[in-house]
Amino acid sequence: MIALYVVAAIAVFAAIRATVERNTGRKLPYVNVMNFAVAGALVLLLDHPLSLVAAAAYFVGSTLEANAIASTYAGGGRRE
Repeated sequence: MIALYVVAAIAVFAAIRATVERNTGRKLPYVNVMNFAVAGALVLLLDHPLSLVAAAAYFVGSTLEANAIASTYAGGGRRE
């Protein structure tokens, strides 16, 4: 149960920092940490063998989403 509290504390800290931060480039790592925390909390909260599969699916999806946002923000994807 202590691990869940640690993950929740990290997620709350990242949420506060992402809300307070004005620079979008500095905000993205905190959003990514929140995604890691949600995946970790899924595994720690749900006592079922498929919770690991659900957490892995959420982790992969959120990582792809974060990479797409970062690529768009950095100017990637422009074709001339």
